[in-house]
Amino acid sequence: MTTLFVRHAVSDYEAWRKVYDTFSAIQKANGVTAEAVYQATDNPNDVTVTHEFATLEAAQAFTRLEELRKAMQSGGVVGTPTVWFTQKV
Repeated sequence: MTTLFVRHAVSDYEAWRKVYDTFSAIQKANGVTAEAVYQATDNPNDVTVTHEFATLEAAQAFTRLEELRKAMQSGGVVGTPTVWFTQKV
């Protein structure tokens, strides 16, 4: 199992969350088996999202989706996200 972590700032968490929640069908269609959203305790607009995938290749392909880029833009992501992949051991 591979977990994709994405940390980014958003301009308004509530607005971002609405876009994120409407993206769930695309997540599932592209291999996401589980997901979670976290906020920094001192800043609600500092968001970390995890997505689990069966393989690293599926996770990497997800990060290249044009739909994902557009959703992040329309959701108010600020700057360049920090992205990393992990393997469960």
